Amino acid sequence: MKRVRKIHGMVALLAIAGISAVCLSFKSGDDRSFQVAKNLDIFNSIVKELDMFYVDTLDPNKTIRTGIDAMLYSLDPYTEYYPEEDQSELEQMVKNSYGGIGSVITWNDKLKRSVISEPYEGMPAAEAGLKVGDVLMEIDGEDLAGKNNQEVSQMLRGQVGTSFKLTVQRPGAKKPLTFDIVRRSIELPIIPYYTVLDNNVGYINLSTFSGEPAKEFKRAFLDLKKQGIVSLVIDLRSNGGGLLDEAVEIANFFVPRGKTLVTTKGKIKQASNTYKTLREPLDLDIPLAVLTSSVTASAAEILAGSLQDLDRAVIVGTRTYGKGLVQTTRMLPYGAQMKLTTSKYYIPSGRCVQAIDYAHRNADGSVGRIPDSLTTVFHTAAGREVRDGGGVTPDIQVEQEKLPNILYYLVADNLIFDYATDYCLKHATIPAPEQFTVTDADYAEFKEKVKQADFKYDQQSEKLLKSLKEMAEFEGYLDDAATEFESLEKKLTHNLDRDLDHFAKDIKEMIAVEIVKRYYYQRGSIIQQLKDDADLKEAVKVLGDSVRYKEILSVAAQPAAERK
Repeated sequence: MKRVRKIHGMVALLAIAGISAVCLSFKSGDDRSFQVAKNLDIFNSIVKELDMFYVDTLDPNKTIRTGIDAMLYSLDPYTEYYPEEDQSELEQMVKNSYGGIGSVITWNDKLKRSVISEPYEGMPAAEAGLKVGDVLMEIDGEDLAGKNNQEVSQMLRGQVGTSFKLTVQRPGAKKPLTFDIVRRSIELPIIPYYTVLDNNVGYINLSTFSGEPAKEFKRAFLDLKKQGIVSLVIDLRSNGGGLLDEAVEIANFFVPRGKTLVTTKGKIKQASNTYKTLREPLDLDIPLAVLTSSVTASAAEILAGSLQDLDRAVIVGTRTYGKGLVQTTRMLPYGAQMKLTTSKYYIPSGRCVQAIDYAHRNADGSVGRIPDSLTTVFHTAAGREVRDGGGVTPDIQVEQEKLPNILYYLVADNLIFDYATDYCLKHATIPAPEQFTVTDADYAEFKEKVKQADFKYDQQSEKLLKSLKEMAEFEGYLDDAATEFESLEKKLTHNLDRDLDHFAKDIKEMIAVEIVKRYYYQRGSIIQQLKDDADLKEAVKVLGDSVRYKEILSVAAQPAAERK
């Protein structure tokens, strides 16, 4: 009976458009509307025929959801459908909050279970006593074996104020532990860390533009001003965007009232708007540097790009993601919603930073970035050249260190995660993040654990050599080059001890971050990562040199693009 009701409900949903009747009523001149109605009618008929005659029983929700997702995938990656049961995900995206326990969980492939990987400070998970490394066993007596990470996450979330029992197996504990947890409205940290650096340089880490970041940013900035900062670094490297209005509000803190920051252009009038600064600024003179990375996107690019176009800040780091599309939500029947792209946005210079050309797909369905050769030159307020179509290019581009291959596999095999868990069992406390280091003795212990785990990792150089050798044999060159291949194979032989020592610096840094966040949460993790941060060093350097700072923001400095 339930299945029949679902089918009837889905048919009713499709019939809302009056598919069959509308098809007959269209005039021949209204060809586009006719084509839409005709294809909806065909789709409706296909669902009915499949349900009636297909050899196996169909799950209508799954079958039609697959069709919806495929249709939306053909457009762009930001237009998405959210049925009633998935509203919490959309709510978190828009409001930066959800009902849950406040913890990140990860999948442990060896255990085939979800594991607590990062409880948020002051949230139900942390307050109840859950720790990183706890293996999730049961929720209200229901065994979680066989459930994937997404399913477990959905079970942990729920209506604010509801409670449940969570049973975990803690490393080092003989018996499972059970916790009574009450779900709360979880607001993810918007500004997880801000501080005063050397030489009175302020630093604000802004992680999202969802929720109410402008209020928190203003509070943090005014606090830093009281502490005597003379310049400011805004870190947007972890920021994937959020609400456009919030980006405009934060930019308004540093630019005059009445400036046009963003213009949106869409198909309908409601999707086309102009966003101007509406308030008096907090500080028009303080030197600003904005840190960006390849994952800085959307509203974060609006802030960075607007400050660049108005010559108000020096952008430092790497080129941003390039998301120049704006989404809005639309209500659908049966409690569902759709997040869909309605317009493109343009920052003060007139450029759109959209980097991926979704309108022109390759034969295999893939899409690529708009090549630099096809981008257009625009100009900042001072006349500096900037380009559209590829994100925001920093004024000072900092070359990023490539992480070693071995580190990827150490993380993927949970060896660093497991070592940090064991470390915490032996150390009740550790020094503050600013003073904490992984000692040589700690690292020696880690190396021993890696060897005991019979760790194997994929060396790309060995794979490429094998391919080259096969090609040389195919083309008849192998015999003549046998000596050279033998010599190269010896040099590229897998040597775990050598690689662990050669890449010790990078591996130690990753271990330190994993350990520190167990004691000091996200704030501690950020402090640890900033200790040897090339982007931050360059930002502080340029803020401390007023002549260079002004030169970068002037037209005269344009030909000498700075690269580090």
